[in-house]
Amino acid sequence: MSASQKLQSFDPFADASKGDHLLPTGTEDYTHITIQERNSRKTLTTVQGITDDYDKKKLLKMFKKKFACHGAVIELLEYGEVIQLQGDQHKNTCQFLVETGLAQDDQLNGVSWALSALGFTEA
Repeated sequence: MSASQKLQSFDPFADASKGDHLLPTGTEDYTHITIQERNSRKTLTTVQGITDDYDKKKLLKMFKKKFACHGAVIELLEYGEVIQLQGDQHKNTCQFLVETGLAQDDQLNGVSWALSALGFTEA
């Protein structure tokens, strides 16, 4: 190898800048259901990754009616429109999405506890 070939610049992050992907690689097809703890016993369930083909406000209206809870559609810079439901609604949400055909069982990315976003660390 010549000296000029050794000095060629290599950008390891070149692939990351090609698209405007906000979620980690390989998770674009998933619907993420996350539980966030507000206070000691109060929780929020967030649903993200539902395609733009569906109206999030109509989905929220159906969620609120079926699960008897309050909710909102929130616009986040990182993830886009996210549905936020009051309480631990992850089982109801998973079941509803599979029954209506909005997501298949293998497309649901489980439930993750988002305690780190609130300043909590895992023990």
